[in-house]
Amino acid sequence: MLSNKEIICPNNLLDIAHKKKGIKAGIVNAGKPLPMLSVQDAVKESLIEPIFIGDKKEILKCAEDLKWDISDYQIINEPIENKTAAIAAKLASQNKIRIIVKGHIHTDILMKEVLKREYNLLNKTRLSHIWHMTIDKEDPPLIITDGALNVLPNVKTKMHILKNVINFSHRIGIERPKVAILSATEEVLDSVPSSVEADELTKLAKDENLEADVFGPMAFDNCISKKSAAIKGIKNNVAGIADILLVPSVEAGNALVKMLIYFSGACAAGIVVGGKVPVVITSRSDEAPARLASIAAAVVALD
Repeated sequence: MLSNKEIICPNNLLDIAHKKKGIKAGIVNAGKPLPMLSVQDAVKESLIEPIFIGDKKEILKCAEDLKWDISDYQIINEPIENKTAAIAAKLASQNKIRIIVKGHIHTDILMKEVLKREYNLLNKTRLSHIWHMTIDKEDPPLIITDGALNVLPNVKTKMHILKNVINFSHRIGIERPKVAILSATEEVLDSVPSSVEADELTKLAKDENLEADVFGPMAFDNCISKKSAAIKGIKNNVAGIADILLVPSVEAGNALVKMLIYFSGACAAGIVVGGKVPVVITSRSDEAPARLASIAAAVVALD
């Protein structure tokens, strides 16, 4: 069942990102082949100007292996992996970088630093994670949120997640995104808490007049398949044509994204939004095109 399809960075995301040039980006614990390759790709696309943070010897060795002259770029030598995140957070707090890019470092270590109040990187909005998913290079995206950061968000947190993803969708040209609040059912059942919360979110979105069509609860098939929705007699502005899936928990989002990657060869661009700087969060096993797409998504997310 595993896909052998080559992962491809989508043109639509790159085209929007190309409107902004040479954004300063801190590469956290650089010096591993895949992070360095994706940063090289992003530089070739004129998306970023990197500041490398990590073991200088390893960074220079990776650049040499890639036949990439990085003499024009700053390297901050920090051989201890767990200290590189603090350097990036401080640079962001001083407005010396506008994007933080995860290299070979655990997500929790990186985000722990970003969340520290001393750096003043948080806005009033709760941070949340977005996956911009595509199969082929000309595909419109399916956006999944939150599959990496908020583990079991309550309704209040889900409203932050919803507003963040609507804002991002506007930035990639979806003027009125169609948001499906995912559950296991279209009925509101007390025995399925996610369905109750989805119904509440739908009402809140309507009350706040958000610039999106929001509906839930909805099961996955009826979010993305017009045929399935029609057979079940489900009629609303989102059924079968959702741009965004707002998932009930991190497990649901994480599993859904990884199934699309491994079964369909999807390109998953992952970023954390809602703060003063976007944070590129990729798996350490992600391939270079997905990492490039994630950097492009972060550039697009910038104010």
